[in-house]
Amino acid sequence: MMLLKRPMLFFITLALAACSLAPAGPAASPAVPASPVATLTAPPALPSATATLLPTDTPPPTPTPVPTLGVGSRRISPADSMVQVYVPAGSFLMGSADSDGAAYADEKPQHAVTLGAFWIDQTEVTNGQYRLCMVAKACKEPARVSSNLRDQYYGNPAFANYPVIWVSWNDAQAYCKWAGRRLPTEAEWEKAARGTDGRIYPWGDTPPDQTLADFGNTLKDVAQSGSAPGGASPYGAVDMAGNVWEWVADWYGMDYFTHSPQANPTGPDSGTQRVLRGGSYTYTAPGIRAAYRFQKEPTFKSSEVGFRCASDGTP
Repeated sequence: MMLLKRPMLFFITLALAACSLAPAGPAASPAVPASPVATLTAPPALPSATATLLPTDTPPPTPTPVPTLGVGSRRISPADSMVQVYVPAGSFLMGSADSDGAAYADEKPQHAVTLGAFWIDQTEVTNGQYRLCMVAKACKEPARVSSNLRDQYYGNPAFANYPVIWVSWNDAQAYCKWAGRRLPTEAEWEKAARGTDGRIYPWGDTPPDQTLADFGNTLKDVAQSGSAPGGASPYGAVDMAGNVWEWVADWYGMDYFTHSPQANPTGPDSGTQRVLRGGSYTYTAPGIRAAYRFQKEPTFKSSEVGFRCASDGTP
């Protein structure tokens, strides 16, 4: 009985052993890690576009045009409403040529003079304009209120546009200073009267008549300013021949032209008499030539003497 049990046990053991040796079923594949899932993330929101004005260059201010000045240019003085005419810079012939039979020794030699640009009054200063200076207490009343034929000349509205007379060089100087101007130099006066070509009169070499100047004692008195426009100078100044004598800035020197500076002469440094130019209504043709010179003490006053002013040549 025992023998029977042992083989049985033996076979059971073998069976168990066989079972233990039998290949195991396929091993489970190792777990493959899951592929990461791409997470779509919206990009950060961009800031809203804002219109930004870029700085622009500020345009430069438009320059104020500077007027081009030349022959024919005019302006009005704010002090007395005097029209001034422009005389450009440059040279001109001053004095009288030897060929002028009417010339005096103090007008010679004829010589070239160079001047800077300047302005000169178109007419002689009038009664009405001079009165403005009196009202401003910057000028003295003329020595007399009459003219040669008129008892009430100065201060009479009927003659407001006639040249002021009975004024000394000092009075003329005071007026021009009040008006923001000055007396012209003798050289400036002559250039304004005759231009650059050495002509005898402001209008040329033709002898004068009453359409050109108040002269020869025809009217026997002062004429209204600007009443002979045909006698205008090359720059548009009128009454520079006849009507009334005109004070200029210079001291008188009889031989001054023999040694005067070539550029911007202003007369002798000193003297006893001031220069007068242009002649008057009592003078004949030789006495109203543009080169004719006359002289009197600065205190001299007459029914035949007036003045006009000048200014430096700025616009």
